[in-house]
Amino acid sequence: MAQQFDVVVIGAGPGGYVAAIRAAQLGLKVGIVDAWKNAKGGPAPGGTCTNVGCIPSKALLQSSEHFEHAAHAFGDHGITLDNLAIDVPKMIARKDAVVDQNNQGILFLFRKNKITFFHGLASFVKTGAEGTEIKVTGAKDEELIAKNVIVATGSNARALPLAAFDEEKVLSNDGALRVGAVPAKLGIIGAGVIGLEMGSVWRRLGADVTVLEGLPTFLAAVDEEVAKEAHKQFTKQGLKIELGVQISEVKTEGEGVTIAYANAKGEAQTLAVDKLIVSIGRVPNTNGLNAEAVGLPLDERGFVVVDEDCKTSVPGIWAVGDVVRGPMLAHKAEEEGVAVAERIAGKHGHVNFNTIPWVIYTSPEIAWVGKTEQQLKAEGVKYKAGKFPFLANGRARALGDTTGFVKFLADAETDEILGVHMIGPLVSELISEGVVAMEFKASSEDIGMICHAHPSLSESTKEAALAVLGRTLNF
Repeated sequence: MAQQFDVVVIGAGPGGYVAAIRAAQLGLKVGIVDAWKNAKGGPAPGGTCTNVGCIPSKALLQSSEHFEHAAHAFGDHGITLDNLAIDVPKMIARKDAVVDQNNQGILFLFRKNKITFFHGLASFVKTGAEGTEIKVTGAKDEELIAKNVIVATGSNARALPLAAFDEEKVLSNDGALRVGAVPAKLGIIGAGVIGLEMGSVWRRLGADVTVLEGLPTFLAAVDEEVAKEAHKQFTKQGLKIELGVQISEVKTEGEGVTIAYANAKGEAQTLAVDKLIVSIGRVPNTNGLNAEAVGLPLDERGFVVVDEDCKTSVPGIWAVGDVVRGPMLAHKAEEEGVAVAERIAGKHGHVNFNTIPWVIYTSPEIAWVGKTEQQLKAEGVKYKAGKFPFLANGRARALGDTTGFVKFLADAETDEILGVHMIGPLVSELISEGVVAMEFKASSEDIGMICHAHPSLSESTKEAALAVLGRTLNF
């Protein structure tokens, strides 16, 4: 006999598990289905973010940053180390432990909030007056009926047509997180977030890293001034970045991979590497969902079609996160998940796409929210810009990292903040001040008048805001 729920969530990634928890908090009977498995075959909720994305990549970034600091920065602090070495299997084991802790934490939250968890693959059967029927295929098959369904099935890595992922030599983000030894030569196709973060991990540990990007511009979505500084710093660190390339062939022969491509000048080039990471974007995951059984519409790119409230055209079926339009960001999925749970419960969920922050966790970190200068120029918006370098920040000097700057963009007439852009140490944490300011429609003067702790990196946000007004204190 089918189990009945007020809400069934398909997918336990950031959008799904947060939606389930919020719906349960609002008094609804909730079930959630997820097919991820750990190495032992047990449940591993958390989706791409927890298992092969945000969390494990940050664990490796932290480990590799420690190694690089020990090799190149500790001496400045009077710390001497002999015979420095990296134990890659132990580093990977620590990463796996961090992932498992997050998996177990999510399962604990399900139990705490009385959410019924089903480990298996969910597929639609039919929908009708009683609700939507869902089949769960797993160790134990189940039948569920839900008044409301939230599809939160996430996304998969986009494969290069010339070379399928084998996760041994040609790697997706999944394989890139499981490399067992530092490759002597590493190739990366795609200079986006994943490519730059994974390139940074293995470059710090000693790999010779070459990044091939098809676009003629570096980090095209980022503020041009920030992107220019990032390119300079990454090149200085040793990342070899080629823009405007066209890949013609990828061969996996012997122990490595050979990539044939034309550079920006049209000249034929060959790159031989031990491993190749392909990070050319992601595609929505509707594999096995059986969307046609309930008439769930997908667009030409495979995304579930939703309105501004994340509601599909099928009564009682919603969708959030990577499987719908908008940026493929874990925190965007979480915001949508909470909003949909509240809408189902008769409340007013809120998501402001204009104040969703972006972060690239390289060193230096890159973070931004709102409009870039190039966007404002293209839209004909009159604005003022203010910038302040970390070179003039006492806390940054004490940290030993004065790379980068903070930049504010504000409306020329009203002074309302239109965008905040940062590159430098720990800006992934600093960007939240810009998000709060923009959410409450603050002016640059508002930020400039707020007392910031001294010494702190956040003083640079204050000074950048004051720079919009032409009155920085430290210059």
